[in-house]
Amino acid sequence: MVRYGMESIADQARRKVRAWCDAHKQSVLYDEESATVLDVASGRSARLPWRELAAFEEKIHPETKDNYLVLLWENGTQIALVAPGGVAFAPSTENTRAQRELPPVVCLKDFLTLKGRIDHYLYDHPDEPPPKECLDLVMICIATLDGARAVGFEVGDMERDLEKSLGEIERRTA
Repeated sequence: MVRYGMESIADQARRKVRAWCDAHKQSVLYDEESATVLDVASGRSARLPWRELAAFEEKIHPETKDNYLVLLWENGTQIALVAPGGVAFAPSTENTRAQRELPPVVCLKDFLTLKGRIDHYLYDHPDEPPPKECLDLVMICIATLDGARAVGFEVGDMERDLEKSLGEIERRTA
């Protein structure tokens, strides 16, 4: 959708994404040739379907005062490129009930942090039953992975690892 002599929304967004990622290489890397962003914390990448971009916005984080980008696709999904979090997105409660502690925006770095807490309860304290919080953390992790998949991340191996943790919780609380 080229406008007479003006950059298209996708071209403007691509330029902003490239500049933002160049300034925040510790959080997100952008590969222009494949149109993918790499979430540095998780090592996962997702394709940016530029032809389906509906809008983008550059914002200032109220706490960190750092700028971040929000990309909105025609199908309603959106991502944000944020430092230090990486690629942020809405969690999906499609397979979980609404969780009291579930924030409206998450990233795979959040999943890795919560999965570390689950593993701590399970494997650093093998003779103790895991606390109820452990199951809540699993539910938040599921919602996070479902949200990640919805925006294009491949998370099957992370899901399988989480299923093992859930199996261990069930075994130890039965």
